[in-house]
Amino acid sequence: QLQLVESGGGLVQPGGSLRLSCAASRSIFSFNAMGWYRQAPNKERELVTSITNGGTTNYADSVKGRFTISREIAANTVYLQMNNLKPEDTAVYFCNAWTQQIRAPRYDYWGQGTQVTVSS
Repeated sequence: QLQLVESGGGLVQPGGSLRLSCAASRSIFSFNAMGWYRQAPNKERELVTSITNGGTTNYADSVKGRFTISREIAANTVYLQMNNLKPEDTAVYFCNAWTQQIRAPRYDYWGQGTQVTVSS
């Protein structure tokens, strides 16, 4: 059973930084891509950033220039470095990994979520 274990959330002041980690229980190359989603109270879950097997990254407009996704392949871990945090970044952040075989639907795996709160 695949596990995605997140860590690194917490409370930070506006303008501060946090780094989230997501450790997978198997090689990250077994996925098509990994990424981070977030869900604020009373809002839909939204994609923050993703990185494909080939290393191509994608960012939501709201975090471009502030957040960076990276990976440590040997550790099966993906990171989310968040700088210049704003109150509107407050949400539960979820690690995501997905696979898709030929002629099969996409299958998503999720971490348990970690709370990020940006407040003075």
